[in-house]
Amino acid sequence: MKMLVPSFFALLLTASVSAPALAQEAAPMLGAAKILRTVPAREATQGVANDPRFLYAIENSTIGKYDRRTGQRVGLWSGDRRVFIHINSCETRGNELVCAMSNYPNVPMWSSVEWFDTKTMHHIRSHSFGPGRGSLTWIDWHDGSWWACFANYDGDGGETPRDHRSTLLVRMDPHFVPQEQWLFPEDVLDSFGHHSASGGHWGKDGRLYVTGHDAPSLYALALPDAGGRLIHVGTYDLPTHGQAFDWDALSSHHLWTIDRQKTILVESSLPSQ
Repeated sequence: MKMLVPSFFALLLTASVSAPALAQEAAPMLGAAKILRTVPAREATQGVANDPRFLYAIENSTIGKYDRRTGQRVGLWSGDRRVFIHINSCETRGNELVCAMSNYPNVPMWSSVEWFDTKTMHHIRSHSFGPGRGSLTWIDWHDGSWWACFANYDGDGGETPRDHRSTLLVRMDPHFVPQEQWLFPEDVLDSFGHHSASGGHWGKDGRLYVTGHDAPSLYALALPDAGGRLIHVGTYDLPTHGQAFDWDALSSHHLWTIDRQKTILVESSLPSQ
């Protein structure tokens, strides 16, 4: 019996070392996006949205509407900064622009969804989430549900004891009633740094694609078969640094991002997989 004890503990030690190593296998790099076009837009500091005719540049309490063919600004909405504090991202649905807003970096954090008429650029309605989960940074309609990201932060704009690791993806029904929620992959959270997920959209391939605040990366994620944490499938290199993005309305594998330092909208193509 004395000979078996060391062997038993040696086996346990081997298992404890190898199991985490397998769990921490890095997600693959999927290639780099290639810039196709840039459009100057003075409001391009938070994100971009598009439809078949227009591009929309987002800046907190201002949204610029640009003709996608000529690049000329053809419309503008500007709201009361005391009310429209931090519009972070938008997407188009029919003739409406659906935008995620919060009071970042103020606390306690509250969030809302704001709708705009894309023809007139008038604000038309609102849905308030109030405080509780974090700051709404993006929302996407997919497969009969709303998918919303409630960001949490380290330091300014955050609420202890939560930090950026508490960022949540929440699936809601059409009336914004929560159905499920997930945490983000740990390696993606590490890449976010002290900030969080600034942009997100489901892709036609059934993956969820997310950008952070600073890193020039587009993360491909998947829902887990079990448990409450998303799976990191792979990462694309982007020519711009984080912020909210949008899939191009006319071309598959194309997306729009922003360069907030240059205040430009950037159309890029992803490599085919």
